[in-house]
Amino acid sequence: MTEILTGRDAPYQPGATALLIVDMQRIWLEPGLDPDHADLTADHYFYRETATRTIPNAERLLAAARANGVEVLHTIIQSLTEDGRDRSLDHKLTPMHVPPSMAEGLPVPSLVPVDDEIMLPKTSSGIFNSTNVDYVLRNLGIRQLVIAGIMTDQCVDMAVRDAADRGYLVTCVSDACASFTQQRHDTALSAFKGYCWTADTATVVARFNSLGRNA
Repeated sequence: MTEILTGRDAPYQPGATALLIVDMQRIWLEPGLDPDHADLTADHYFYRETATRTIPNAERLLAAARANGVEVLHTIIQSLTEDGRDRSLDHKLTPMHVPPSMAEGLPVPSLVPVDDEIMLPKTSSGIFNSTNVDYVLRNLGIRQLVIAGIMTDQCVDMAVRDAADRGYLVTCVSDACASFTQQRHDTALSAFKGYCWTADTATVVARFNSLGRNA
């Protein structure tokens, strides 16, 4: 009989837990690359926060997941075509377009996928809306999804809510996420807390490590 998981903070299950890293791309995280914020320097709150906290914590999550048999998936904002004709209407109106050939559209070096980790390009805020991630997760046998990345109040928010609606137990790693201001980050965490268990990096890393010890 399949075990019924109760509670959003239920212990992670070996073989049924995945880590999803959302949009941790050079274009958004390296000062001067985002065309909408080309005038901002590394001293801006977002770049300081991601460089000193979000990226290092995502690195810790990835290391622990990889060491303990946790499935790792990445999503990035990227069009399927060079001219972006496949983009969502919202991305066309914004406009937002990261062509497949753009090197800056890849994850920052310390967070690039390794081995056969899955990376899914999307052209909407919600990974469940513009990729086959739900199909992939179900094929992998995933029931518990740990989410980290940017922006807390946009793409992370939608990943959390949509995953919960589709029957996954979701963990949002609060200190491995970021938004453009602290207020936006905090407001988002408060707004979607009913859809997930909110935990910090140290707690999630300890849980990943426990999976390895119990394997």
